[in-house]
Amino acid sequence: MTKSALFTVPKNEPCPQCGAGLVIRSGKHGPFLGCSHYPECDYVRPLKNQADGHVVKVLEGQLCPLCQKNLVLRQGRFGMFIGCSDYPTCEHSEVIDKPDETAISCPQCQQGKLVQRRSRFGKTFWSCDCYPTCQFVINSKPVAGECTACHYPLLIEKKTAQGLKQFCANKQCGKPVTAE
Repeated sequence: MTKSALFTVPKNEPCPQCGAGLVIRSGKHGPFLGCSHYPECDYVRPLKNQADGHVVKVLEGQLCPLCQKNLVLRQGRFGMFIGCSDYPTCEHSEVIDKPDETAISCPQCQQGKLVQRRSRFGKTFWSCDCYPTCQFVINSKPVAGECTACHYPLLIEKKTAQGLKQFCANKQCGKPVTAE
């Protein structure tokens, strides 16, 4: 099979400029629709809709606090969110997955609280809500308590072969802590 046959899949839609058929082509930014009479006709169009946040569901009875129109559930490039149905005139949006805040204070700055967050790869971690001034981060679930060996004010919970165990959150210590 030739390279041109791999990258030109016919689409049963006429070109708005010349009337020839459109074909799906692949470029460095992904697939796109282009005229089959290229280079005479240079019509191109993105294959996927570029509008960020297509509507998944209309939330009846829930009104936008800014313009009083219905709110809608949207799927965007960073996941699901709630937005105004009158977008782009009204740009109100709400995050669905707000970070879970724990009652555990940050052991590094003693001012912020630890909140659960997700990395861009989907992994869960806990960090201080005073970020960027405090950059404390742990990958295991934090537990309120104190290490008996080094007196660090935070413990973490890990799954082991013997079940859930608590360890010191201090990287230099890391010793297991027995429940008392």
